[in-house]
Amino acid sequence: MSAPNKAMKKPRNTLSRVSPSSLTSVVVTGILLAAGSWSGLVWLLSNTLPTVPNRWAMYALLQVALTSTALPFVRLLHQRFASKKGVQLTPAILIRQGVWVGLFGTACVWLRIPRLLSIPVALIVALALVVIEALLLLRDRTRYRPE
Repeated sequence: MSAPNKAMKKPRNTLSRVSPSSLTSVVVTGILLAAGSWSGLVWLLSNTLPTVPNRWAMYALLQVALTSTALPFVRLLHQRFASKKGVQLTPAILIRQGVWVGLFGTACVWLRIPRLLSIPVALIVALALVVIEALLLLRDRTRYRPE
């Protein structure tokens, strides 16, 4: 009786494997979001006055536009430079790294409006985001995953 029960159990590590189609769907969704958000941003900047709600809409559209534009490039960089020993690229990691690019761009625009952005400030913000991502990747790498 125990043999049929063993046959019904699924292996633990099937959830840790990521199919390339899931990454492709994230990239295609990113391209569609990029087209919509960039066109919305162009319309917002050319047809509205810079009031407070429009400025917040600009930040939101810029965040989505930069994040979704970065997704194909992040996947391309992972395909080109990833090692076999490193962390496997999942949709969550792909989206998180795209969000870092969007956050950096939006923070730079936000700091530029009151003229607080300079090269050292931009480098400090970029370094802080890179350190956070490195620590998150280190946490992902050291997780125990029985195979």
